[in-house]
Amino acid sequence: MIVIGLTGSIGMGKSATARMFADEGIPVYDADAAVHALYAKDGAAVGPLGVLVPDAVVDGTIDRDILRKAVFGDDTLLQRIEAVVHPLLKDSRREFFSANLDAPVVLLDIPLLFETGGDKNVHKIVVVSAPPDVQRQRVLARPGMTPERFEAIVAKQIPDAEKRARADFIIDTSGGFEAARLAVQVVLTAIRREADE
Repeated sequence: MIVIGLTGSIGMGKSATARMFADEGIPVYDADAAVHALYAKDGAAVGPLGVLVPDAVVDGTIDRDILRKAVFGDDTLLQRIEAVVHPLLKDSRREFFSANLDAPVVLLDIPLLFETGGDKNVHKIVVVSAPPDVQRQRVLARPGMTPERFEAIVAKQIPDAEKRARADFIIDTSGGFEAARLAVQVVLTAIRREADE
């Protein structure tokens, strides 16, 4: 099994690109969706995070905005939250691999692949990228997004140029969906060819 790590900074088109891999028949593990499941009603993270940030539990779920505000500027709280969430995510990834044992290629869609050291656990790294002005325009079009919040998010992520330098493949999404879809097919062809050698 070849494990692809897919990553990219905010607004680069990573989620849409992950769907394109899924459209090509590749099983996709979505780290964001896994976190949402952990934070949802009866999710495994609700109890332990409720102990750390009681206000964040609303109607039996974790309110991500309240959690985000609580950790803003509090690195020790962030570390305690990560100590709860990361092992639970590891369990969900293990379940994903168990469910896809026969797949020759799988994809892990992990926004913070480099930041969390996840790049050490994959065979190939695909970075989704776009020029800074395109990225900014996309993110600021999101509901509730402000220039200040955008800058704060970008400051916490490894710069796009560094991600590109560490990638095995780069998919530029600034050319639209069809160009990105073609790039996904090219990447998969190269990875499958290498696996057959």
